[in-house]
Amino acid sequence: MKNIRSLAMAAAMAGGFVAPAFANDMIIGFGPGGGYDRWGRTVARHLGDHLPGKPSLVAKNMPGAGSLKAANFIYTVAPKDGSTIAIIARDAALGPLTGVKGAQFDARKFTWLGSPTSETNVCIAFKGAPVQTVQDLFKKELIVGDTGVGTGTHTYPVVLKALLGMKFKVVGGYKSSSDVFLAMERGEMQGICESYDSVSGKRPKWIPSGTVKILFQAALEPDPAIKAPFVFDFAKTEEQKQALTFIYAGQNIGRPFVAPPGMAADTTATLRKAFDETMKDPAFRADAKKQKLDVEPVTGASLLDIITKLYATPQSVRDKIANILKK
Repeated sequence: MKNIRSLAMAAAMAGGFVAPAFANDMIIGFGPGGGYDRWGRTVARHLGDHLPGKPSLVAKNMPGAGSLKAANFIYTVAPKDGSTIAIIARDAALGPLTGVKGAQFDARKFTWLGSPTSETNVCIAFKGAPVQTVQDLFKKELIVGDTGVGTGTHTYPVVLKALLGMKFKVVGGYKSSSDVFLAMERGEMQGICESYDSVSGKRPKWIPSGTVKILFQAALEPDPAIKAPFVFDFAKTEEQKQALTFIYAGQNIGRPFVAPPGMAADTTATLRKAFDETMKDPAFRADAKKQKLDVEPVTGASLLDIITKLYATPQSVRDKIANILKK
């Protein structure tokens, strides 16, 4: 089989055409152990089954600046032949709009492949922390861990503190949410704002046992299965609601997979088709279920539509968020 593939490639090159080298590298914009790492490796194990030649994808962690390092790599360095794709932070697309240092891309130009899920964010507090309810959060300080400026673990508490008066103290330097969870268990951190699936997947006993309390949930719409207040209920003005809509649009982006901009149309179509087929693959779904990952796919076209709407947010709202994040 290997010889047949080699002969086919030689024939293609002799004819002046080099076939796309479909996905060999899966870049993961975070360190090992977090939700993005789990999703990235799970998709990598199955995506190749739906690509020409059935390549084996190699997962490579590229942590840095809340996945902005990986996003910049895909945007400016990675080959545009379909051989390299990445999973980046759902909130990375906000970086260029809010003036985040190091966001060197236009998110509308990425080749958006899709997301295996959409998310609901929850801000949680560990037992024994001075904050145990959302009402406490307006009176007492909660120290939360942050995995990078391009992530919700940073953006959400920073913006909510300035916008609504929630008393978060944000401490950075963590490579993944798993590192923050360990810090919470050691008593070094008191909480985190992270996806519900990430918390329940990596620490399944935390919520039902009362080890952590969900202070509130946040997305564009509340999840009725999560018994916690909805963040929009604390917005008092239309401007605050617009700002919350802007920062939490990323929850519908979920765990986005992207490829470089400027790829050939047929290469893009092949990658998107393979991603969509992977989402329906019984083997992939069984693998995800085993890891307690909920599959609720979002197509690449839908992601691009969300991104386009984000870029259409009124400039005044974007400037307000940008000014908050610069402080």
